[in-house]
Amino acid sequence: MYVIISEVYNLYSIEREIRRLSAEIESLKNPQNLSASPHLDGLREENARLKYRLNILKRSLQDERSHCTKYMMNINQQLQEIFGEAIRASCPELDNPPLAVTPNQQAKFGDYQCNSAMRCIRPLYTEIIISFIYYMLFLSHFFFLSSGFINIHLKRTFVSKLLSNLLVNGVQPPPLASRKKVVVDFSSPNIAKEMHVGHLRSTIIGDSMCRLFEFLGYDVLRLNHVGDWGTQFGMLIAHLQDKFPNYLDVCPPISDLQAFYKESKKRFDEEEDFKRRAYQCVVKLQSKEPDFIKAWNLICDVSRKEFQKVYSCLDIQIIERGESFYQDMMTAVVKEFEEKGLVELDEGRKIVFAPGQSIPLTIVKSDGGYTYDTSDLAALRQRIFDEKADVIIYVTDSGQGTHFQVVFAAAQMIGWYDPQVTRVEHAGFGVVLGEDKKKFKTRSGDTVRLMDLLDEGLKRSMDKLKEKDRDKVLTLEELTKAQTSVAFGCIKYADLSHNRINDYVFSFDKMLDDRGNTAAYLLYAFTRIRSIARLANIDDATLRKAAETTEVLLDHEKEWKLGKCILRFPEILQKILDDLLLHTLCDYLYELATTFTEFYDSCYCVEKDRQTGEVVKVNMWRMLLCEATAAIMAKGFDILGINPVQRM
Repeated sequence: MYVIISEVYNLYSIEREIRRLSAEIESLKNPQNLSASPHLDGLREENARLKYRLNILKRSLQDERSHCTKYMMNINQQLQEIFGEAIRASCPELDNPPLAVTPNQQAKFGDYQCNSAMRCIRPLYTEIIISFIYYMLFLSHFFFLSSGFINIHLKRTFVSKLLSNLLVNGVQPPPLASRKKVVVDFSSPNIAKEMHVGHLRSTIIGDSMCRLFEFLGYDVLRLNHVGDWGTQFGMLIAHLQDKFPNYLDVCPPISDLQAFYKESKKRFDEEEDFKRRAYQCVVKLQSKEPDFIKAWNLICDVSRKEFQKVYSCLDIQIIERGESFYQDMMTAVVKEFEEKGLVELDEGRKIVFAPGQSIPLTIVKSDGGYTYDTSDLAALRQRIFDEKADVIIYVTDSGQGTHFQVVFAAAQMIGWYDPQVTRVEHAGFGVVLGEDKKKFKTRSGDTVRLMDLLDEGLKRSMDKLKEKDRDKVLTLEELTKAQTSVAFGCIKYADLSHNRINDYVFSFDKMLDDRGNTAAYLLYAFTRIRSIARLANIDDATLRKAAETTEVLLDHEKEWKLGKCILRFPEILQKILDDLLLHTLCDYLYELATTFTEFYDSCYCVEKDRQTGEVVKVNMWRMLLCEATAAIMAKGFDILGINPVQRM
């Protein structure tokens, strides 16, 4: 894009010079002016040279554009670059002038609006901006307002062409300047404890972030930083030895690890001899004695199987890399902080104060053991230096925000990364509330098991489908697919459609409601859009051919509104990339679905005989708008981790 802008500015400069030389040549053609300049031949030669260069630049610009047709264009970003370049060229004395281009909220004022930063150049440099926009070839006209704003109107032919490119090439994001490595740390349950509703948000939000980065072309590493190390394993192993003394030869039948954990914890709190043996087990585990490593692995494997049930339901792909992975790295981390004189002693502890932080990190306990602080520092260091990550995101509850703030500050202090180069961020989220606005619990006050919640979702979604008589028109296989799609799609969307920073109320009744901004509404809308071509007996091959040969007309105001809404998809993804707030995508998909409904109610896609019901006319350009809408919705669903079905 920068190449295009530079060439546009060169074109403008050359054309301005050509106009000046042409005017001088015309003046010299007048015999009365011949004595004024003896360089007429030189001027003509210079003029010809500039015209030649102008044609080369125009062809180069045309070639540059042709390479980009495969990808969706971020129109907002293009406009910002154009106007930004115009301002920099016009007012080089300004240092980073403020500039924002936003979609216009009122259609009568145009499609986009450029902010008041233009006031500094409007009186003198209007011609430069006009030249830039003329060569970009996608704006029909624009207006300067006295307030300093510019209202920008897109060309309908330009929007039509972009829609055709989308239909022919599919939903392709703008290409990346370079393929960066992204590490996302999410889910992170504790071994020997069941996943509960508190893990739901981290799992869903983290997975969706990964899907977004993957779609945009980043190299993504999905990490599950499970709690698989620590003193609690001493009591678990000691209890395992007592309850299943032959565990080394026969795999113990531990079906309920949560109950097993509670039993061992009760003994640890009440039996001094058991507590002593538990501490001894910890020492032997940390010394990596084979029998104790085997016991540890047995316990971890039982947990993994339970975790995988949840991940399979929610279609989560993730690599386990727990705290144990970083154990051997912690000594080196402590040594590095000590060698740089950053460690202080406090009642036997080794602590680190980071600049601007009032709370220290404890990197070694008074008994010589390491802490979560040490583990998180080791993990961050490994991700920066071994994984060579450009972006590292931690998806945990907001309550851990202060902890990560201190860890990041310490890592910067010691020189592990520069925040201007490497993006390290904590994406915090609020808690899940029950309909009573209190923390989501069972009636007995226990934490809600995640598998129980997912099973309840399946039951509720089937009840909803039967309430709509879908069991009478769908096959058993179709009904089961619809049940799964609605259940898990609604649970995910209910979470993602809320600003992650806020708490949100978990309500099956609201999330399964097919009215308003819910997954149920969007899934039904998507299914209806997909059925339009099928009911008109138009197959995929016909639609593909039409995409290559049929112009997408945008004469009707609802066609125009829908076309522009479809093309805003890359802008939405860029915004989420910047702030990691996924509810923006949910809001956009809801807007797209409602905009489509307006279009479909006002514009006939398929015209039928009122008496026979036979199709008499297909408005193919409108069918293509249906397909483009469905393509964007499908990709949006994919980023959110929602699996729509063809029939519902």
